[in-house]
Amino acid sequence: MKKKGKRVTIAMDGPAGSGKSTVARYVAEKLGLLYLDSGAMYRAVTVLAIDNNVEKHTSKLIELVKKCNIEFKNNGKTIYLNNEDVSERIRSQEVNLLVADIAKVPEIRKEIVAHQVRIGEKGNIIAEGRDLTTIVFPQADFKFYLDATVQERAKRRFADLQAQHVNTTLKAVELEISERDKKDISREHSPLKAAADAIVVDTTGKTIEEVVDIIVSKVKT
Repeated sequence: MKKKGKRVTIAMDGPAGSGKSTVARYVAEKLGLLYLDSGAMYRAVTVLAIDNNVEKHTSKLIELVKKCNIEFKNNGKTIYLNNEDVSERIRSQEVNLLVADIAKVPEIRKEIVAHQVRIGEKGNIIAEGRDLTTIVFPQADFKFYLDATVQERAKRRFADLQAQHVNTTLKAVELEISERDKKDISREHSPLKAAADAIVVDTTGKTIEEVVDIIVSKVKT
């Protein structure tokens, strides 16, 4: 890790189902860092759109985003939208199907990125998402890009949905993830990609513990 006493910033990107949220949370616990789940912020905005019935009214949603309050508590495990705990709602299938389209709106991304930068200004943070290494924290001390095959990521997501008793199929989840990848990679603003100086970690066939150990060892070197 950096010199003792120096505050460190770790940025981590990757596609849906690559394991970055769980990995980042465990790395934060091991290294005593603040965990920032950037994707949860876009999911919270999606909940905001649903609750206000403005999923298709971009200008109205942008105004709501400018006024809303998104806050992390319990070291990133709990997220509040306008003082309401939406930690479970943001993982719903309804949000899954809408979040990519809402997250690609440039004005919304601008507001969320500004908020993320403010959170990260004090350092000692690990932040994960889809544009953290390239847009939000381009000067991060450490950058990682987690990836896995579509099939592997679909299996993980399918297992999560089964635990939530969501009625779907593995094939449908694989298609959903493939479509999400296309939207994330091809969007005009802040597309998903590995930063040139990011360390790429393929999580296919690896346990969460193995991936966490890889990242912690790189940071502590």
